[in-house]
Amino acid sequence: MRTYRLTILLAMAFTATACSMAPTYTRPDSPLPLVYAQHPGGGGDNAATLGWHEVMPDPRLRALVDLALKNNRDLKLAVLNAEAVHSQFRVERSARLPSLGANSQLQRTGGAGQSSLQGMPGRMDQRTATLDLAAYEVDLFGRVKSLSDAAWERYLSSEEGTRSARIALVAGVAQAYVEQRVATEQLDLARRTLTDWQESLRITRALHGADQVGGIDLAQAQGQVDQAEADISAREREVAQADNALALLVGAALPTDLPAPLALDASPVLTTLPAGLPSDLLVHRPDVAQAEHDLKAANADIGAARAAFFPRITLTGSYGFGSGQLSDLFKGASKTWSFTPQISQPIFQGGKLRAELRLAEIRKSSAVVGYEKALQVAFREVSDGLAGQATYGGQLDAQRRVVDSATRRAKLSGLRYEAGQDSRLELLDAQRQRYAAEQSLLDLRRAALTNTVNLYKALGGGEA
Repeated sequence: MRTYRLTILLAMAFTATACSMAPTYTRPDSPLPLVYAQHPGGGGDNAATLGWHEVMPDPRLRALVDLALKNNRDLKLAVLNAEAVHSQFRVERSARLPSLGANSQLQRTGGAGQSSLQGMPGRMDQRTATLDLAAYEVDLFGRVKSLSDAAWERYLSSEEGTRSARIALVAGVAQAYVEQRVATEQLDLARRTLTDWQESLRITRALHGADQVGGIDLAQAQGQVDQAEADISAREREVAQADNALALLVGAALPTDLPAPLALDASPVLTTLPAGLPSDLLVHRPDVAQAEHDLKAANADIGAARAAFFPRITLTGSYGFGSGQLSDLFKGASKTWSFTPQISQPIFQGGKLRAELRLAEIRKSSAVVGYEKALQVAFREVSDGLAGQATYGGQLDAQRRVVDSATRRAKLSGLRYEAGQDSRLELLDAQRQRYAAEQSLLDLRRAALTNTVNLYKALGGGEA
């Protein structure tokens, strides 16, 4: 009968429903407008629904991103961090279940008397085999559940952190690739310019030999060539540094058998991305989702802090067999059991519990602010990207026209200089303007492609 009552009590304890003390969670009001100013129509697709393969059609860039996703150390650390947080959640969740253990023990005691169990002077043996229930907390006020809920939300937060690291890695490789491609184009431009200016120097020397130009013209032509050679050295350094940056992100030396790249004019990264609505950021931005999971975890921590004011009920017990003889250990008469319920109620702790509750409430308030800030940062980044997307196309077209005009002027000035109609200074100015215009066009292409990469990241990226 006692065993039956014990079973009933344990079943009631294990199935008791916790009364959560955590505040009811409500998502904070979004500070975001309904539509983007640069995209007033709103709606439609979102770049986050596109895989990064679709956003980045360049085969060489795709190969580099694939390598980075396999080898990058920062991404591996993010994955390991998420796994560690998940293990911590499993630790917290296990506290909601009873902890059972088997125990077998031989106790031998000695004395001067005769042992009635053994028939031997000075020794008595007692053997036990029990199934033990460790101190199990009956979670009537939801303390353990709140701790488990908080651990779960922190695990989800770490998962979003991993997703954020993945998106940042894809965007980082794309941006480093753009830098490397532009640096290579700048180097090619510097080499072509050196060839042109060396030809100009050859012509100037010939004119100087024929006494048609003075020494100043010759010195200017030589200085122009020297400047081009200095530019080549600078561009070679930039290419090497860009290669190093790519290798770091990829996590290995750059392979020599990479696919042929697309030309910069062919847009290795899509130049136009769909933005959707600002409300999409709540779903697609991993940092926003991470901030909300942190907020939910802080909300659950308040429940645990509140429950700490109430009594804590723990159960300890065992059921098994005990006998002096091993052969009698599992006979019915040798059954043994114990059941020890315990109630502990905090009375005076010097304000510790109130301080812990206040700390939990402050942390939740901070999490609310962090969530709102994450939304505002996301909106600003998307708005900046859309502003760039709306204006870079026209700026590139205008800069191409500038290059065409500068090229025509430099060509005409060269012909006029050879005919003695223009001074060396006018030719030098025309050649420098053409060189500067071509450099500006490359810089503008880099800015436009980088803007697209940043917009892809700001919209929440896209899975492979």
